[in-house]
Amino acid sequence: MDHGGMAISGMGSGTARLPAAEPMEGLHIDAGDWALMAHGYLWGMYTDQGGPRGDEGAYVQSMAMLTGERALGDGARLQLKSMFSLEPLMGRRGYPNLFATGETAFGEKLVDRQHPHDLFMELAARIDVDVAPDTSLFVYGGPVGEPALGPSAFMHRGSARWNPDSPITHHWFDSTHITYGVVTAGLAAKRFQIEASAFRGREPDEERWDIETPRLDSWSVRATWLPTENLAIQASYGRLESPEALHPDEDEGRLTASASYTRGPLAATLAWSAKNRIPGDTLHAWLAEATYDLSDRHSLFGRFELTDNDELFDHDDPLGDRTYRVGKGTLGYAHRLPIDGPLGVAVGGAASLYTKPEALDAAYGETPVSLVGFVKVTLE
Repeated sequence: MDHGGMAISGMGSGTARLPAAEPMEGLHIDAGDWALMAHGYLWGMYTDQGGPRGDEGAYVQSMAMLTGERALGDGARLQLKSMFSLEPLMGRRGYPNLFATGETAFGEKLVDRQHPHDLFMELAARIDVDVAPDTSLFVYGGPVGEPALGPSAFMHRGSARWNPDSPITHHWFDSTHITYGVVTAGLAAKRFQIEASAFRGREPDEERWDIETPRLDSWSVRATWLPTENLAIQASYGRLESPEALHPDEDEGRLTASASYTRGPLAATLAWSAKNRIPGDTLHAWLAEATYDLSDRHSLFGRFELTDNDELFDHDDPLGDRTYRVGKGTLGYAHRLPIDGPLGVAVGGAASLYTKPEALDAAYGETPVSLVGFVKVTLE
């Protein structure tokens, strides 16, 4: 089924668009009038994050999604979307990830760690109504969803398929991919999409097992251009009300732009964001990531990121109340085992190096190196 000329392979997280040439992984099932798609992964990892502020440990990332779609007649289609994660089993502090910041654990900000995702990652519906050939009006929303802001979330991008680490730029680009309360309306066509959302601006709290009270106190707009089946370019702006629990008096204006490219064995994404604290400074972030399949079994991947981060230290720390430009570069390899059936298994690893000002040497060491090994089981 298509949405305004958009093949299902071009659907990213929420209502985000990916290049039409990017395949949609998962198990596809016909069930009467319904077309079902199931996808998910269990990603077992062990990490050793380098330097004095690094940590080590084993953890499991997980995601399961089930989507159902059917025709409603007269050029209308209904899609039901759900996504879940068992990452709350990690505990509130999540897993080690040097220079990552965002959200809280036990009332304190998380620093050098990635928070776990919530049990409910998406519970939403979408209705498309054709208004012209390859063009439809659509409405999307639900108690848990993703507004029209930023590129497709990292776990849905082909360019990040094998990268085991969440981006340290996550809270600049796609932190809204789990939002409690979303309504989006837009116009979708084969070569473009324009849309606007009302949504809850506050990030998820520490209670990862529940559904928080939906609210519509924030807004965003996004335009996406797809000049070819290989390229998707988006620009978006959002005004978020009180997104961070530790800074309830601060709003945020978030501006993003990105380009995703898929052709043959290559999937790549370039992105930039400016996060304007209101009141406060504007913090920038840049991301470049890619996956290249050497063959059906062997893949290389990499990511380079830069962020302007002012959350690395407490206010009473001598290094606090300052913004630092820090970067992370990751290179890795994944090998898919020759297993038949609906499950795929891959093993691999990655190494990361960092850039930072000399003022951070005492806290992070001169040249921290982080290593991650993984086994990933996917439903294909």
